Amino acid sequence: MGSLLYIRLIGYTAGTLLQLFWMVVILGYRRQRNFERVFFFLCLALFLFYGGSLLALNSQIYYAVPPPALNGFAIAIISAGLCMLPALLLHLHMEYAETRGLLKNKRWKVAVLLLVYAAILYVGFTRVPALVEDHHFNFLEPVRALGQGFAMVLAISLAWSGVWESRFAGASPDKAQRYFHWTLLVFFAASFLAVAGLHLMPLHPQAGTVEGFATAFALLPILPFSVLIFLVYRHNFLQIGRQNNLLYAISATFLALLYLSLVRRLSIRLEPVLPPEATAAILLFVLVIFIEPLQRALGRRLQATVQKEMEVAHRLASEIQQEARKGDMPQLAEFIERRLKEQFEFDEVGLMLWHPESGKEERIPARKEFREGFSILQGNNTIGSLLVEPHGAAISGETRGALEFLCEQLPGALDLCRMIEEKLQLERELAERERLALVGQMAASISHNLKNPLGSMKTILQVQLENPELPDSMRAETKMVLEEIGRLSGKLNQLLQFSRPAVRGGGVAGSCDGRVVVGEVAGVLSHEAERRGVKLRLRVSKENARVAVSAEALNDIVSNLVVNALEAATRGGQVSVSAAPQDGVCVLTVEDDGPGIPAALREKILRPFFTTKSQGTGLGLAIVARRVAEFGGKVDWESPIGEGRGTRFHVTLPLDEVRK
Repeated sequence: MGSLLYIRLIGYTAGTLLQLFWMVVILGYRRQRNFERVFFFLCLALFLFYGGSLLALNSQIYYAVPPPALNGFAIAIISAGLCMLPALLLHLHMEYAETRGLLKNKRWKVAVLLLVYAAILYVGFTRVPALVEDHHFNFLEPVRALGQGFAMVLAISLAWSGVWESRFAGASPDKAQRYFHWTLLVFFAASFLAVAGLHLMPLHPQAGTVEGFATAFALLPILPFSVLIFLVYRHNFLQIGRQNNLLYAISATFLALLYLSLVRRLSIRLEPVLPPEATAAILLFVLVIFIEPLQRALGRRLQATVQKEMEVAHRLASEIQQEARKGDMPQLAEFIERRLKEQFEFDEVGLMLWHPESGKEERIPARKEFREGFSILQGNNTIGSLLVEPHGAAISGETRGALEFLCEQLPGALDLCRMIEEKLQLERELAERERLALVGQMAASISHNLKNPLGSMKTILQVQLENPELPDSMRAETKMVLEEIGRLSGKLNQLLQFSRPAVRGGGVAGSCDGRVVVGEVAGVLSHEAERRGVKLRLRVSKENARVAVSAEALNDIVSNLVVNALEAATRGGQVSVSAAPQDGVCVLTVEDDGPGIPAALREKILRPFFTTKSQGTGLGLAIVARRVAEFGGKVDWESPIGEGRGTRFHVTLPLDEVRK
């Protein structure tokens, strides 16, 4: 029996320190998730059980008759820890199942937990106060003291936890986690059999056998918690493994505490031979001998950890450099965020960029608030920030160093991406100009070969219509042909208008009153609006709106936008046109209440010859974009604008006074 006593003494000490270790790790990690909170309280319950058992065992060793107050305190914390255990086990498994997506019905979870917590509270309030005064409390089998009802709840909780572990093992993403869950399944099966054999079945084994089984059952939880430390360190289980500095610091602290406890115990044991102070001094001096080997081993380990993180950082820098060669800044920023999140297992990563020349915000991440930020410097200028949100309370030192290294490499990758992006843009513009030159040649040829014949045909048909002897049937057909010739002439004029080279610069650029031109266009197109059954509204400001744009160009811009809006609006709908100076520019707005622009077409609507109309040329908006660009303006649009319908175009043009 003496050997079992020492086994319990060592086991209770190890269990107490192990649970204390996990509580400190969870508090230091501080991940805002229910799983970690419940895990902390489970460790607290086991800490109370092991701490109370260790206190009771030491009092039995050092006192012939343990003091009643000490005995009552030990009974209270042991009973409190045991009462919390069944509910916390079930709660922990349900929270873990929810994080893994295996728990679909949350109402069922709440109902089960309320039932179990209610049963445990009932046992705690009815049994524990009476047990504190029990002078014959069995510290070896405290479950028996809480009653058979509690033993049944504990057995159900252990069995149900085993079922969850089998599901977790089947859904594990890797071999290490799968083995861990199978180990826990064996643990819960053994614990269930121990509870059933010791407290639920009508068996009466010998006293020695009961003591051995009870000791084994009490020390059984030490195994999974010890294995969990290994998995966290080697396989980053529960995503705590990246906090190596936290694990090292807590481990060193607990080793120091264990050594001090050893010093105290040996000092007491050797007191008949040496004074306690001399024993403590010798043992502390002996510790100095191991400092250098420990420092060397720990230094090698830390160096290997840092080197591993730096290798990861070098590999990521190479991947980012390769991605930068594609010349797509938004895609590069998303790639950086995704790869850093995957590699360093952060909760979220954001990249904020400022343009190196203008200093304006070039990119803002979707998430607004982050716990950690690293500046991206180019010389003495800050061109961006790498923002990270870790799962836990802080970032480990080696990960912080890797991120700082990446921030030093990012300016080069961003510059490379911008240069390639500018090169690709220039190449696209050159190709577009070559294509437009070809269109111009084609338009000139079409004009030469078709415009004069069409004019002659139109004149002849108009003369025919003036002949009173023309039959009514021929008159109707002649009018239809004239309308088709007019439509063909309009498309030909639009093609010539688009292919006409821009004439701007120096003193050539004209100016006009934007309000007058907008009013003229609205007046001309009001008849077309009436024909289509669409209400055309005009709103112009009374302030000066003289723009640095020729009247002809502004007429092209407004007329194309209004015609498009009239064609988009349905019968009974409305189109509004407005012009007003605002912050040094003139803003023209054309809005319709049509079906809007589909999301898949929004990037294509300004391209030449792109159209969704059976009778369209696809040049209207292209002419608008080109004319606006000629005079240093800007075209923006939004669609839909309300209830999934409508399109609004904003054209910003420089005021003539500002240009001068």
